[in-house]
Amino acid sequence: MAKMIHSMIRVMEEKRSLSFYTQAFGLEIADRLDFETFTLIYLSNSESEFELELTVNKGREEAYDLGNGYGHLAVSVSDLDAEHQRLTDLGLNPNKIVEFNRDGALLARFFFITDPDGYKIEVLQRHGRYK
Repeated sequence: MAKMIHSMIRVMEEKRSLSFYTQAFGLEIADRLDFETFTLIYLSNSESEFELELTVNKGREEAYDLGNGYGHLAVSVSDLDAEHQRLTDLGLNPNKIVEFNRDGALLARFFFITDPDGYKIEVLQRHGRYK
């Protein structure tokens, strides 16, 4: 059986991205592999073994085109309202909280936030299938 272990995104500025992911989601460097033309930075926290891999291509000056294929990463939190306020207080500009209902019952409460490179991250209240 396969086990999901990480997702990779390309970022322009290591310091800027590390600051965002540390402030927003408490992710810290689990490993950093430096190569001649690129650096791989694996981020994680104690909530999950799943890692976010940041790839920094050295010498890249042009922003990446996210195209129309990228959707989003998702994280879950125990208190969505408090998390939304914390991110707002940090000046990270989360979108408004949305309630998504199906057949008259709450399916999910969530908001989106965008990282410095334009990647969307969905922040979900832990509920139902979104643990």
